[in-house]
Amino acid sequence: MNNVHWLLPEGIDELLPPKALLLEKKRRDLLDLFNSWGYDLIQPPFIEYLESLLTGTGGDLDLRTFKITDQVTGRTLGIRADITPQAARIDAHQLRRDAPTRLCYVGTVLNTRTDGFAGSRSPVQIGAELYGHAGEESDQEILCLMLETLEKAGVENVYIDLGHVGIFRALAEESGLNKQQELELFDALQRKAVPEITVLLASYNLTPEHHLRLSSLASLSGDDALVRAQELLSGAGESVQSALKQMERLSNLLAEQRPDVAVHFDLSELRG
Repeated sequence: MNNVHWLLPEGIDELLPPKALLLEKKRRDLLDLFNSWGYDLIQPPFIEYLESLLTGTGGDLDLRTFKITDQVTGRTLGIRADITPQAARIDAHQLRRDAPTRLCYVGTVLNTRTDGFAGSRSPVQIGAELYGHAGEESDQEILCLMLETLEKAGVENVYIDLGHVGIFRALAEESGLNKQQELELFDALQRKAVPEITVLLASYNLTPEHHLRLSSLASLSGDDALVRAQELLSGAGESVQSALKQMERLSNLLAEQRPDVAVHFDLSELRG
């Protein structure tokens, strides 16, 4: 018998015994953990109108999202590739609480292509989000919950790389980069493509100071990155200085609560 009819699309998975039960047990364990921390469970829809699904997100999510036409309305629908923006929409438009909001979720997402991490285009995503508080304490809470989540999932030898996208954004604005230039440089920094970064910056007609600050981001990683950043970015504006201080305070809070976890810095780590 020809089995070609029963093949699944590349990157689309099914779980068989006993893995299906193991995944379900882990799902329950992690949701119980989130609940014990005060995070309320939400269940966003698997499909939404595309403009709602992608509002406030970057172009990378657009490329990862499957689009179909709604046979009822004729409008374009998107199959979620990430639940995080849906949680943000629910917080902003459905709940609209005055106090900090803690939400958690779990569900399958669908991607147009694999991200290379797990090889699946239909992974199960689980997460927790804290809205309505901008201080280091909320960052600390989320990071500590993440660490406990990884431990419960059986992940060992974890270390944290701290970044701050606000530093890149502030430097790009101070340098007068247009949107296209900012996106090009953002992409190159993610890949730490130093020769490409050098070529891009040389084409942007920057002052020597702005050129130096932007070019330094790719090298500002490691245990001493904050110390070097305070010197290399000393002439940058208040937004940059504030972000550096925030990272320093957060690392100190983490060291107090989780001295067993190594914390590193990477100012070119901008994903998400």
